[in-house]
Parts: sequence; structure tokens; C-alpha cells
Amino acid sequence: MTSFNLIIEGMTCASCADRVEKALMSLSSVKSAHVNFASEQVFIEGDTSRKDAIKAIKATGYNVPTHSLSYAIEGMSCSSCANHIEKVALGQNDILAANVNFATETLTIEIAGDFDDSALIYELKNIGYDVKKSKSKKPQSLPWYKTQIWPVIGSLTLTVPLVIPMIGMLFSQDWMLPALWQWLLATPIQFYFGARFYKSGWQAIKARSGNMDLLVAIGTSAAYGLSIYTWLFSEVHQGAAHLYFESSSAVLSLVLLGKYLEHKAKKKTMDALQALENLRPSQARVNKDGEWVLLPAGSVSVDDLVRIKPGERVAVDGVIEKGQSQVDEALITGEPMPIDKNVGDKVTGGSINIDGVIEVRTTRVGTESTLSKIIKLVEQAQGAKAPVQALVDKVSAYFVPTVLVISFITLLVWGIALGSWTSGILNAVAVLVIACPCALGLATPTSIMTGTGTAARLGVLVKDAIALEQATKIDLVVFDKTGTLTEGKPILSQLTAIKSDENTVLTTAASVMQYSEHPLAQAVLNAAEKKSLELQTTEAFKVVTGKGVTAKIGQDTVYVGSSHWMKELGLELEQEQDKVDVQGATVSWLAIKHNDEVELHGLLCFSDKAKSTAREAVENLKKQNIKVAMLTGDSEKSAQFIGGQLNIDIIKAQVLPHEKSEFIESFQKQGYQVAMVGDGINDAPALAQADLGIAMATGTEVAVSASSISLMQGDPNLVAIALDISQKTYSKIKQNLFWAFIFNIIGIPAAAFGALSPIIAGTAMACSSILVVCNALLLQRYKPSK
Repeated sequence: MTSFNLIIEGMTCASCADRVEKALMSLSSVKSAHVNFASEQVFIEGDTSRKDAIKAIKATGYNVPTHSLSYAIEGMSCSSCANHIEKVALGQNDILAANVNFATETLTIEIAGDFDDSALIYELKNIGYDVKKSKSKKPQSLPWYKTQIWPVIGSLTLTVPLVIPMIGMLFSQDWMLPALWQWLLATPIQFYFGARFYKSGWQAIKARSGNMDLLVAIGTSAAYGLSIYTWLFSEVHQGAAHLYFESSSAVLSLVLLGKYLEHKAKKKTMDALQALENLRPSQARVNKDGEWVLLPAGSVSVDDLVRIKPGERVAVDGVIEKGQSQVDEALITGEPMPIDKNVGDKVTGGSINIDGVIEVRTTRVGTESTLSKIIKLVEQAQGAKAPVQALVDKVSAYFVPTVLVISFITLLVWGIALGSWTSGILNAVAVLVIACPCALGLATPTSIMTGTGTAARLGVLVKDAIALEQATKIDLVVFDKTGTLTEGKPILSQLTAIKSDENTVLTTAASVMQYSEHPLAQAVLNAAEKKSLELQTTEAFKVVTGKGVTAKIGQDTVYVGSSHWMKELGLELEQEQDKVDVQGATVSWLAIKHNDEVELHGLLCFSDKAKSTAREAVENLKKQNIKVAMLTGDSEKSAQFIGGQLNIDIIKAQVLPHEKSEFIESFQKQGYQVAMVGDGINDAPALAQADLGIAMATGTEVAVSASSISLMQGDPNLVAIALDISQKTYSKIKQNLFWAFIFNIIGIPAAAFGALSPIIAGTAMACSSILVVCNALLLQRYKPSK
């Protein structure tokens, strides 16, 4: 009998709690279930698992929030190990999902509520893996045979005297050592430097699974054992030409060398994440009771005042209260040039203060900081599995048993059918050695880690591998206009009074819009402030989504909004629209309802110029054979003006916020794979509807959370970069999988037919793993096309 509690999201009333309780009590394994509506928790007692309880809760329409834990795993030798660890983890009742990243040697599990991991750690240690809880994905402490060069040097030093005589044979020279000396050189290689293969292979047998180390252990033991048998029970000449100690020793040395080089290469795939981790300042200079005190950065609280001197990293997210400086945010946003920062500007923790002293009021700390969120997103993407990895996992599950069968058949065919047991053993060994599944295990994760890391360096955050794959299919990119393709900082460029005078119209409009956060409202308030106009008191302020704002001033109801809204209010605009003389302007109207009669009082035109990189972004997308569309709530004239400037293919104007997702759906029905790019709250439904949501991280949190890719700058050209690097990353995955499979498709038959010696097979095996990692690392050289 066990008991646990879960948090439930989405309950709105006591009847919701009753519904959840009934669903849980319908499970025969649940003895009791009590929902506390106030704390939004359910307390469960019985023999049920969390998986079953969560499934029952979700069936009622409510959600159970989950979180993840990471563990460093030591002892994996190939992707077969990763698959076996995942199966063991998923066998635990409280684990909802499990993912092993072979490249980073980490296990990530998804759980809900409290979790006792002692059973998981026990099970993993029981099948031969060392487990350490990991709070971050920094490089873990690894075994000596992966991180240190001396075992490789030692093994190779003892192997050289065994291999050199083979070179002498090419020149008809007999340099072969006596059998005793060969045995003395080969034995420490086999059982000291090669001990790890026996240990890992034995654990695999106990766990009734197979891995690369088992293949190596069996193969080299066969060659070593054959040499002992030949030496002791057959006639051996002075040179011991028929011994095969050199084969077992060379294979072990090459595998050790390959593992070491593989480890060094894999570390480079973590460079981007490590660079972000290194941005975390360890200390902050905080004002405490009027004195500046150095404190650990983790001790800083929201609303603390922090001083940053020239050359120091900004310790927190916050707003500058005093001072001005240039700040380098390159490693966070990808922006190469320092940015001028003044009082009132936001700064981001991890950026570098260049030339001035600034005092910053803290707004975010800990996991809520921008840098922490970026690191979490990069970790999430680098640890994720691409959909194509499912095929690799299936192949890996049957790979080792299949290779063992092929090796055994090779031995029997050569021994029985061809009468050469010695050749049979050597060819069987070659099959075992060349069939290393390491390259298969490394092909996908190293490419994803390097690709997403490079993207992060350029200011593009990819949330997961599914988004990465989806980005390769996009053939239509839909942009929101304001703040995405345009600066999002409109100015009031024309004000025309239809009744009364311009100052009265501006005062009335500013008074009604003073509580709005819309960019047009800010433009009106800026214009009123320049004229030092005194705003009026308003009541019943309301935002009418997609239309404008309304409020009461005295007994009158004032409307400020779009042409479409004015027509709904029964106003005629045709003659007044001729007064607009700003090309491409966004037009708003001021109307007042007095004694049940609505009259136009003013015309307001706003100018918002296109971003300097917007046209280049559109051109770069078209070079990738991607169409570009624009959705905007602005008038047809304004939309056509901006769209014409940027050479956009499809322009949709006067689109209400709720209609954006409908337009996305209509594009999808036409057969397009659609990416939506936006930055506002009203873009969130469209971002969610699109096949790929791309949010400007300079926009709202809602838009960012609804997207699959976040752009750390408001630069639309990053959209083209995001899609391009996704395409190149997936190309690397396909290339790596091709090389990983081709090595085995060609190598295993060649070894079985006697075309490869164990030494050549060992060399090919080591090269295959190094090749796929180095191929993935080429993504670090990616530079956006100009």
C-alpha cells in the first residue's frame, strides 16, 4: 500500500474536485482519493501507479504538471546500452517518460510530484551502470579510459612490437617475436587495459542484453585464446608466425584510442551550452543598508540594487536606475555590436558591461532569469530525440544479437564447410569488432547538440528536436506586421480635426488611450506629452479586441479605433478618408457618442517604418524556396504599402486577432507547411495553430511560450537563419546515419567473407564513430549567408 499526492491544474469549482475523485476511485487499485480544491492537490492511497492516476485525471479534462530530473550515467558503450537504460527507467511506476542521450551520457526522466529515485538507481547499478544525480548538463566526471591518454599510450606501446613484424613480412623479413614474448606483451593489454570490456560485457550478459563492449570482449578473447591454443598444442616455429596476439592487442588498443578521440570530439558538441553556463556570474555587488557588499549571485533578490563596473558581467536581469554604458549581449542574443544602455533600459544577466558604471534594479533572479531560461531551452533541445531516432533505436535493439548470430554462422561456415577453423575464428572476430553500434548511437544526438548549440550562439533557440525536423518542411512563412516586420514604434504623423481643434482631438484621444499598452496608444501619449497637454479623467475604459479602445469622459462615450469599427458604429468614412496624406499610414478615428448620436471628431495617422533587415529577410527566405505572407489588422492601403516595400507574396489586411489562426488553417488546407512569426499576445493562437511557431523573444511571454523557436533579437532575418540551420542540421543527421549504416552494411559481409582482418576491422570501427562526431562538428563553422 502506497500513498502520494499530485497537483491538478484546471479545476474551477468544487464539482471539478468531485469529478476527479470519481475518476480515481473507478480504478480498482485506488483505495482512497481526496481532492483539496483550495490547494489544487489530490491525495491518493492504494496500489496504483502515478502513471495510471495521471491518466485517469487527464481523462477528466484536467492536467497534472510534471518536471524532469537528470542523471549522469557511467558505463554506457553504445546505443544498445541507452535503449536498455530507458527500458529499465520506464519500468518504474512513477516515471512517466525517460530519455537517454548517449552523446552526453545523461538520463532524463519526467515525473509528477515527489519522487524517490533509490529504486531506479539500484536497478541501474544492478545492470552495471554508475548513476549520479545531475543538476545541470555540464561535463560529468568520466572513467579514466575515456578522459586520460596514458592508458591509450600504454596499450599502443605494448602493441607496436607485436604489429611491426607484420610490416616486416611485406619485405620478406622475419621479425616475429618468440611466442613467450608475444604472450607477455599481449596479456596486460587483454586483461588490464581491456578489463573494462569484460566488466561491461559481463554486466550486459547479466542484464540479458548486449552491447559493443560484449562484442569486443568476445572477439578479442577468441583471438587471444586461439593464440594460446596454437602456442601450447601446435607446432610453433621460432617466429611464431601463426599466433594472433597482435590481432587481439591491436583491436583493443584501437578501440581505446577511438573511445578517447570520440570523447574529445563529443566534448566539443557541448561548447555552446558550456559557454552559456560560463556566463553565470558568481558574485554581485549589492546595496545593503547604503553599503555596497559583494554577495553570491544566488543570494540576490528581486528589487535589490546591483552595481556593475566596466568589464564586469551583468549579474542580474533588471532595469538601469543610474548611469549609462555600452553592453555586449552577443552570447545571449547573437547581436555582434555593443548596445547603448541608459536609465530605464533593461539589461540581461550574463551580458558584459563595457565602459560605464551602472546601477541596476533587479527584476528577475534564479530560474526566472533570461539566461536560466535560455540554458534550459538549449538543454531541452540538446537532450531531445529526433523522430528519426526511433528507427535507430529499433535497429539498435536487435543489432548486437544479430551480429552475434552472424559471427557464429561465419565461424561454422569457415570451420565446417571450408575446413579452416583458424580462418573461421579470425573472420568471426572481425565481424564482432567491425559491428560497433556506437556510430549509430552518436549520429543523431551529436548533430542535434551541435546544431542547436550553434543556433543558440546566433540568437535562435530551438525548443526540441521535433521543431528542428518540422523546420525543414516549411514552405510558407507568415509574418505578423507590427513589431515583427516593422519597428513596432509608430509615431503620430498626421492628426486632422473634423470637429473642434487639433489640441482638443489629441487631448481626448490621449485621455482615452492612457491605460492602453498598444504601441499606437504610446504614440498618441508621446505626442500629447510634447505639447504638454493635460489629460482628462476617464471612466469605464475598455479594450475592444481588434478594433480599438473606448471610455467615458463625463456623459460622453469616446471611441478611438479602426475604420472597420467606425463603420459598425454607423459612421460614413468615404469623404474623410481622402484627407489621409501619409503614404502607408495606419489610420485610427476618434468618435464621440453624445445624446445617443455618434459623430466623427478626428483622424489620426500613424507611421511605422519597416525594419532595416526586413527586406533582406524576405529575400533570404525566397532563396530557400519559401513563400512569404503577412497578416495585419491595418488597413488595406497600409498593408499593401509595407508589403510592396518588402516584396511579400501574400498580403492579408484588416485581420482581427482571432482570425489569424483561421488564416493559418486556410493556408494549411491549401497544402502549405506553415511557420508563423509573431511577438504579441494576440499572435499566440496563430503560433499554436501553425506547423511551426516562431516568436520574437523581444515580445510577450505568451507568444514565446506558444512557439517552438524563439528569436533572441527582433531581427526578422533570424527566421531565415533558423530555417537554414535546421535544414543543415537535419542534413548532418541523415549523412551520419548513412555513414553509420554503410560501415556495417559493407563491413560485416566483408569481414564474414574474410576480406577484413581483425586489425583493419578495429580501425574501421574506431573511424566510424569519430567520423560521425567530426561531421556533426562541422555545424560549428556555420555562418549565415549574406
